[in-house]
Amino acid sequence: MIASGAYLDGTVLVVGYPGTAHIGTWLLQAASGLGLGARGLDAGRAFGGPRWLSALSWRVRGRRPVRLEAFGREVIDTCQLLRPRWLLSTGIAPVERDVLVAVGALGVRRLNYLTDDPWNPVHRASWFLRALPAYDHVFTPRRANVEDLTRLGCSRVSYLPFAYAPELHFPEPPSTLAERARFDADVVFVGGADADRVAEMATLVEEGFRVALYGGYWERHRATRAHARGHADPGTMRKAIGGAKVALCLVRRANRDDNAMRTFEVAAIGACILAEDTPGHRDLFGEDGEAVVYFRSRGEMLDRLRGLLAREDERRRLAAAARRRVVEGPHTYGDRLRSMLTDAVAAGARIRGAVA
Repeated sequence: MIASGAYLDGTVLVVGYPGTAHIGTWLLQAASGLGLGARGLDAGRAFGGPRWLSALSWRVRGRRPVRLEAFGREVIDTCQLLRPRWLLSTGIAPVERDVLVAVGALGVRRLNYLTDDPWNPVHRASWFLRALPAYDHVFTPRRANVEDLTRLGCSRVSYLPFAYAPELHFPEPPSTLAERARFDADVVFVGGADADRVAEMATLVEEGFRVALYGGYWERHRATRAHARGHADPGTMRKAIGGAKVALCLVRRANRDDNAMRTFEVAAIGACILAEDTPGHRDLFGEDGEAVVYFRSRGEMLDRLRGLLAREDERRRLAAAARRRVVEGPHTYGDRLRSMLTDAVAAGARIRGAVA
């Protein structure tokens, strides 16, 4: 049995990307909030150098960052200096297998929060797949790749959904006439313009709904260009969700997701959610109509959206219920970090016991 605070006596080194849109930043803040020593390494440093060289390395060398080796030395040097208890990397982290082996020899527990599916053709890289089994524990927010990771050779794999950051994801509806006019919409979606998503948004536009789209590449498609609103920082996202009647919650199918970052964020901000029907969404929100409304097809999406737009009281009830599901449960990135480190401590205790 591991005491609940058994992990609160070490330093965690987070390898991730800076900025308010990235999970590495939120985990680093969560570590400080838990009273841990916390240090971050900017994974973007592995991608430095001339743009043409980075693009060439990415295309010709199997999505290999141009400064991967140099960044690996930086990781090792930092671990030798800092002697953290844990190295926690996020997503397709630019840390090679040899680096993880060297870090492990220093007594550092190596964890990865695998925010992207490494078998997604957009992300697949042989150097990263070789590195994954060198982690002591891999946490994945998708059930679909748990067995794949085990077959790859990862010794410990755990399902751990996405979460939200309370300091960023809270209700803040438009407060002025200008803001209300700017953010007024029937339906809002925050996320990238994947091909399947473009088709769904095009259907909404064709059906005459007032659609607001935030995220990358919507402006590249004729069907969605007029509805593209650019990238949304956290403040803009709060206003956009607060100004729209309904927020659409989609998973990234190429990533085999059954929940997404927006699943938790949009609910915490207080949206009335029309969600893609997935096991992860039902785990969080319950059955249809309890806290969100689900859809399984494009036609059902249209029908359910029309029903929500016609019932303001129901939208308010659902928004309040969805927010309660998230904010009253253990769904912050602090909760996720606590789970990861507690599991790591427990696993280390089991290993020591087996050796003894």
